[in-house]
Amino acid sequence: MSSLRRNAALLLCLVMWPAWSVDPSAAQQRKTTKAAPASSRLPQKRAKDASKHSNEAAQVLRQVMSTPDRAIPRDLLDKAEAVVVCPDVLKAAFIVGGRKGDCVISRRTAKRGWGAPVFYNMTGGSIGVQVGGAKTDYVLLLMNEEALKGLTEDKFEIGGEASVAAGPVGRTLAASTNPTLDAGILTYSRSKGAFLGASLKGVAITPDNDLNEAFYGRKASELLASRDDAVAPPAVRALPLQLSRYSVRP
Repeated sequence: MSSLRRNAALLLCLVMWPAWSVDPSAAQQRKTTKAAPASSRLPQKRAKDASKHSNEAAQVLRQVMSTPDRAIPRDLLDKAEAVVVCPDVLKAAFIVGGRKGDCVISRRTAKRGWGAPVFYNMTGGSIGVQVGGAKTDYVLLLMNEEALKGLTEDKFEIGGEASVAAGPVGRTLAASTNPTLDAGILTYSRSKGAFLGASLKGVAITPDNDLNEAFYGRKASELLASRDDAVAPPAVRALPLQLSRYSVRP
């Protein structure tokens, strides 16, 4: 009888063995599930990056426009199709010089507001006898669709296809007396408190699609091509809101 019981117990073990064994796919799934929180931190970090860039750009614009006698003329701002703000661009040099910084771009929407910020990088270089380093804020007005279209390319060189001029400053501007109004891009800079028209040469603006796709799920070219009137996400609303304070087309 005891032999019969042992055989029955052995048979039960053989029948139940698959249920007791470890399923490799299930173990891998549990491992993946545990690892998920580490990867989910990336979008949160990139959202903070996007918010930081938009806030810094808004702060630069607010400071630039706070002194009307030395600010961007509002009638020029009203004509612009898009505005590029590049805070704290580092210009460092020792024989070979270069620029590196983050840029934020907002364009007009189909109605009268400003669209969600799109993220770009500014780079450039020069060769010569030079030593030193400085941080400079840049503001660029894109005055027509042709200038804006250049930014949909993988690399847009300032002074390439679109005409560029140092932008005038002041309360108002007489269009008939200022030849710079024919330029597709008007450029400004601020360094050590002074804000003035700037001549940018050898500088390229390239899309930061790592950030654009992480935050929006779309590339820079797609975002700029759209004139969607949807309100910008709260995290990056600082720049379009600041632009709306100074320019709203009737």
